[in-house]
Amino acid sequence: MEYIAGRTDFEIKNSAVTLGKFDGLHSGHQLLLQKITEQKKNGLNAVVFTFLYHPGNLLSDREMELIYTEDEKQCIIDQYGVDVMISYPFTEETRAMEPEHFIEEVLVKKLDAKYIVVGSDFCFGKNRRGNTEMLVEYASKYNYKLEVITKKKNADEEISSSCIRKQISEGNMENVVKLLGRPFSVMGEVMHGRKIGRTIGFPTTNLMPDKSKLLPPDGVYVSLTTIDGKDYPGITNIGHNPTVGTTPEKRVETFLFDYDQDLYGKFIQVSLLSRTRKEETFGSLEELKAQMDIDLADGRKYFSDLGLL
Repeated sequence: MEYIAGRTDFEIKNSAVTLGKFDGLHSGHQLLLQKITEQKKNGLNAVVFTFLYHPGNLLSDREMELIYTEDEKQCIIDQYGVDVMISYPFTEETRAMEPEHFIEEVLVKKLDAKYIVVGSDFCFGKNRRGNTEMLVEYASKYNYKLEVITKKKNADEEISSSCIRKQISEGNMENVVKLLGRPFSVMGEVMHGRKIGRTIGFPTTNLMPDKSKLLPPDGVYVSLTTIDGKDYPGITNIGHNPTVGTTPEKRVETFLFDYDQDLYGKFIQVSLLSRTRKEETFGSLEELKAQMDIDLADGRKYFSDLGLL
C-alpha cells in the first residue's frame, strides 16, 4: 500500500475513495473499506483519505487520545487490500477550505474520483458545511458515483468512535470486540524492559505506546499476540509496575504461554480480549509471583474454555 502523509502534492488517477477520520476503524469503517476494494475489479484504485492528525487536536488544547495511532491505522488499513492511504495535513488552511473547493481541487483534480463512498454523517470543509447532500449535488457535474452508507448499530446504539472510546476507557473489552469487529490492540516494536519478570520466572515482551494512544485501565488482560502472522495466547499487564518501582510511562508487558524466543526489535500486535483484574501493589516479589501464578492459570483456563489451548 502506498502511504502519502503530510503532503498535498499528490495526483492519483481513477480512484475509488472513502473519506473520514477512521479513528478506531470499527465495523462501520470496515464496510467503507470493503466498498472501495470491491471497485478494484472495475480498474479503480482503492484510496482512503483521512487526516494526519485528529481534528480534535486543532480545536482543543487537550491532546486527543486515539484508539489507533497513525502507524497502527496504516497497518490495519493495509490489511484490507487498500492501494493508497492519504493522511492529509489538517492545518488552519485545511480547516478553512470551502467544501466546494475541496470537491473540485482534492476529490476531482488530485484524486480523479470515479466512485466515492462515505458514512451518512460525513461532513467536510469550512464550518463542516459540506455534507452528503452537497456530494450528491456535484456528482453529475464531476461524473463520479456516490454511495452513502447508513451508520451501523450494535443493538440500538449507533457504532461510533466515541462510544468505543468510552468502552475502552472502562475496560469493557468484550464490548469493544463487538463494536470494533475485532479485539482492540496495541502495536509496536518490542523494547528492552527492566527484565524483572525474568527473575521471577515470567519473562515479558515490552511495548511503550505513544502518548497519544488510548489505553484501557491499568490491570491484567487476557491477550493474543500476533508475531509474524501467527497468534500466541498469553496475559498482558498494562500500567506502571508499582511493586518493582513505578515507571513514569505506561507499559504494555505481555507474557506468552509456551514461547521462549527472543523478540527484541520485532513488530508485534497485542490484542486485549478480557480484563481479569486491576493493577495492584504487592508487598514483595514473592507476593507478586504468587499472584502472577494465579493470573497465568486464569489465562490458560480462558483459552482452554475456548478450545485454543
